[in-house]
This record gives sequence, C-alpha cells and structure tokens, in this order.
Amino acid sequence: MGAIVNKCRLSDYDYNLPEKLIAQKPLEIRDQSRMLVLKRAEEQIDHRVFSELPVFLKQGDLVVLNNTRVIPARLLGRIAGKTAQAEILLLHKQNDAKWVAMVKPGRKLKPGARVLFEGAVEALVEDYYKEELRLISFSADRPIEELLPKLGKVPLPPYIKKEVDYPEQYQTIYAEKAGSAAAPTAGFHFTDEVFKALEAKGIETAYITLHIGPGTFQPVKTEDIREHKMHSEFYRIDNNTAETISKARKERRRVVAVGTTVCRVLETVASEAGLVKAQDGWTDLYIYPGFKFRLVEAMLTNFHLPRSTLLMLINAFGGYDPVMRAYHEAVEKQYRFYSFGDCMLII
Repeated sequence: MGAIVNKCRLSDYDYNLPEKLIAQKPLEIRDQSRMLVLKRAEEQIDHRVFSELPVFLKQGDLVVLNNTRVIPARLLGRIAGKTAQAEILLLHKQNDAKWVAMVKPGRKLKPGARVLFEGAVEALVEDYYKEELRLISFSADRPIEELLPKLGKVPLPPYIKKEVDYPEQYQTIYAEKAGSAAAPTAGFHFTDEVFKALEAKGIETAYITLHIGPGTFQPVKTEDIREHKMHSEFYRIDNNTAETISKARKERRRVVAVGTTVCRVLETVASEAGLVKAQDGWTDLYIYPGFKFRLVEAMLTNFHLPRSTLLMLINAFGGYDPVMRAYHEAVEKQYRFYSFGDCMLII
C-alpha cells in the first residue's frame, strides 16, 4: 500500500474536472452506477458496476450505513416591510422554540428582522449564532417541522443546477431519521436487490445516524489545510448498532463504512481497540493524511470536489498517490461525479 504522507497544502488536493462530468440527476436504476474499485494493498484499480458490490466484500463483513433523512429545510420568503427576497436554511433545533439556520442575505437579516412565508407563517431572527448563523423562531399554529413538506424545498448542493423531479430522488432508500440538510450520497446506489445479495452472502448491515449540515460543502480557504476549522454535525449510535460493531471488531471481521459521514462517526466514537458504545453527540473530527484509523477497514464513497475536506478524508484512508491516481483515471474514463454520480470502493 502506498505510504500515507502528510500532504498539508490545499493545492495538493486539486484536480481538473470537466463540468460535463458533474452529474445533474440520478440514474433511474440506482445500482447500475459505475464503481471504481481501489485495492490498496496491490494499488490496483478495477472498473465495475455497483450491483457487483457483494463480489468485493467477504462473508462476515459488516456494512455500516447512515440512515439520516433530508428534510425540506430550504425556505424562500420575503423580508417584512420590503420587497427583497430571503432564504432560510434550517440546520437543527436549538430548543422547542428556536432553530439554528443559515440566512441570505445575511446583511439584511439581523436580529429583529422578520421573514414572511405563505400561509401567514413568519420567521423572526432572534439573535446571532456562532460564525455566520442565526437563531430563528417561527410564528405558526404548529411546529415548523410539520409545515416543512408544504413550505420548504430540498436543499440541493450548489453544483446541482435544477430541482429534482421528486424529493425521494435525493434520499437513500433506507432514509429514516429526519434531520439532514444534505444526503449521505454514497448510499444512493443501494437497492433492495443489493441488500438481498449482501444478506445472501452472509454480509451484515448496521445503521448509525449523522445529520449532515451544509458545512460539508464549505470550501477550505487556508493554504495550510491544518488551519481549517471543521464544522460540527450531530450523530447518534444506538445500543444494537454499538454492540454489532464491537462484536464484529472482536471477531476480527471487517467494518465497511458507506460514506464519509459514517467514517467520521465511527472514528469519532471508536476506542483505541476499535470498540464502540451507544451514544449521541456532536463531531467536528477532521480527517486528512496522517490520521490513524481505528475502526474503518473499507469504504464506499462518491467522488468529491477538488480541495474539499471530503477528498482529504479519502486520501487519508486510501493513500494519497493511489487515490489521486484513481481520480485522474475516473476523469479520463468519464465517470459521473459528486452527489448523483458514480462511486468508489476502497478495500
């Protein structure tokens, strides 16, 4: 396996991606996406189809997925007393009365500002929150989360230029725990048929929850990547999942993370021995080359933006030279990139 080198310059994580390779919509049949398989020990690359995933996993492997569900958290309204439009992106509940949110335009949405929505729903900017966020409360006859299906839109990543045909396109088929502002896109490729094939081979599955915030798309602005401040995201691991993961670890069975979100959670909670306890909390774990992995031994992931923390995590796991070589080959072979794109299995 290629040496894990501590690449600390932002420019080390750049690559050229033609805009035409940025997938704008999902495939109709999810498991027919292409899958680049990177075998770390041999530094070998195979080009396959995702439905073949069980071929590359072993009996006894434990596949861990993120069962978060994207909420229609993007609210478009009008600033009270003005004609200016406003946008509020709900991130998480602070308490029963207030939400933490991103707002646009920030210069006009100071504490005391009100935003009007259809159905006589009104948002009040209560206060500033850390960084550029706001605390928001709502005047409505019901909790705002009950009104979101009518008032809100799915908050798609900035590189997807049009709305999805229907909201479920931007969900995994196992999405269950509502709370994300972005989807765990490595899970988009799974179908019922793939889950049946995994079970038939004796491959176990388990679920954690991590609610993804828009910070996952925040650009790194420091040339020395070690100076970047990582965003925090809420996670939860229940008793059953914690016991399943720890049992697999004790029995020396491989733990396979589906996506960078699962990887961050597992590496946040793992003990030195790679064991896990039931818990919930916030993680701001920042993984880049030089990181010592305690638990995750294989990973499925989509292709990530240049200069992103997600690409840094993948380089930390797969090795800088093998991963960057794989990315260049994926571009050359015209893989589809980003949220609705193809995937990469690192084993």
